[in-house]
Amino acid sequence: MIIRQANFADLPAIERIVSDAYRVYIERIGKPPGPMLDDYSAHVRNRTAWVAEIGGQIAGVLILIEQTDHLLLDNVAVDPSHHGRGIGRALLNFAEQEAVRRGHREITLYTHEKMSENLAMYPALGWVETERREQNGYQRVFFHKFVGG
Repeated sequence: MIIRQANFADLPAIERIVSDAYRVYIERIGKPPGPMLDDYSAHVRNRTAWVAEIGGQIAGVLILIEQTDHLLLDNVAVDPSHHGRGIGRALLNFAEQEAVRRGHREITLYTHEKMSENLAMYPALGWVETERREQNGYQRVFFHKFVGG
């Protein structure tokens, strides 16, 4: 697996993966999850999009946004046909390493309160819940993790 910065040729795969990964939550949340509404061409242009590539095929997407004092892991999505292969874990590890490389000691993320799978997974991986609140019309749960020792 190679994790690399996304380019414009990756856009169709990125948009398909995000759609496939998040569409299962539409009924649970009552509307498309936030990542389904993002402008991925802007993420590619701004160099905030990364992809996990296996054998020349895009299998995962990662959006990392630089903040003043931390790195925001804005989205991580894995192609459902590649679930169970450690791609999500590899992307999360890459995000932590990227935060350290950029000189940050903290990385943050948020998820929807109805994405129970994420609410169980992130604490198991060392993330700490910091707050729950409405943001942009979504009930979100915010997490952070200290990285880099």
